Amino acid sequence: QVQLVESGGGLVQAGDSLRLSCAASGRTFSRYAMGWFRQAPGKEREFVAACNWSGGYTNYADSVKGRFTISRDNAKNTVYLQMNSLKPEDTAVYSCAAGSDYYRSSSWRAMDYWGKGTLVTVSS
Repeated sequence: QVQLVESGGGLVQAGDSLRLSCAASGRTFSRYAMGWFRQAPGKEREFVAACNWSGGYTNYADSVKGRFTISRDNAKNTVYLQMNSLKPEDTAVYSCAAGSDYYRSSSWRAMDYWGKGTLVTVSS
């Protein structure tokens, strides 16, 4: 079992940067693909980014490609989401998730464990 806790959200202005962190408990963290998803008010949850167990393979939603970077530190049981050039449309609750299959990690239904999320608000 993996427990996930996100941090790093907050209120920023358009163009600013934020780094989200997701700390995982359990000794099996390095076995899992990790993903970030977000949900804006009144909208469905959407995929943001994912990486495989080593971080060597990554995948991004088109809307964040070139602005966001996912990375992980297995020694620290932590996955990160560096968000640059933030836009008001990036405003959402961001959640990290762990899944056993990297190739399905863009689908929230394929993820096994979830954090509670951290709110990112980008003002214009």
